[in-house]
Amino acid sequence: MIQFLLFLYGLIFGSFFNVVGLRVPVKQSIVAPRSACPFCGRQLKVYELIPVISFLLQGGKCRGCKARISPLYPIVELLTGVLFAVAPVFVGWSQELIVAWTLISLLMIIFVSDLRYMLIPDKILLIFSGIFLLERIVIPLTPWRDSLFGAATGFLLLLAIALISKGGMGGGDIKLFAVIGFVLGVKLVVLSFFLSALYGAIFGIAALLLKIVKRRQPIPFGPFIVAGTISAYFWGSTLIALYFHFLEHGFS
Repeated sequence: MIQFLLFLYGLIFGSFFNVVGLRVPVKQSIVAPRSACPFCGRQLKVYELIPVISFLLQGGKCRGCKARISPLYPIVELLTGVLFAVAPVFVGWSQELIVAWTLISLLMIIFVSDLRYMLIPDKILLIFSGIFLLERIVIPLTPWRDSLFGAATGFLLLLAIALISKGGMGGGDIKLFAVIGFVLGVKLVVLSFFLSALYGAIFGIAALLLKIVKRRQPIPFGPFIVAGTISAYFWGSTLIALYFHFLEHGFS
């Protein structure tokens, strides 16, 4: 029952994260104007804003102009709902759960903004940095210095790659990994980057083979950072333990 309620809360927050991720990068207010169809400009009624359900009942189309609604909306709502619900399974019913939900919130907003605009807004990172700072003061890593070292590691690792690749990494990615490093610590932020790059490489190869994208076509890295960070945060300790077990014993 509690998990179902968390899922419902996640759906509602996911709808809000869509608004934030779509409006903040283009410097629009997240309060006004009211949500409207991006094609015909018609303001949406309350019953058209029910997370996921409205999309399904309307067949993924605007009730007015019949233009197709981006599936990004229900995807983010569902992802947020699922992640909010499963977070206690991985971090337990502890204070760390507050950090988990905050991290999920940041990542969902980044998922939307980077996928739509290939942009990670500084304003979002600044606001969440302040929130994470307060949370890690009350709910510190062990040792607490791991947050500072993690932030430095995330920033310097991405900065080095950006310099080596001559712009292969954007400034938003660099700053985002500094924030992620502060939350996760040194080991997990390195794992987060490795997994993000791995997911991105797998997608890139598959997309080229399937001719979804063209060579040298830029692909937003944000969604892969989201996937890599969630994987590292929820399963990082297990993955690291398996890695060292493999180094020591091989497949035996």
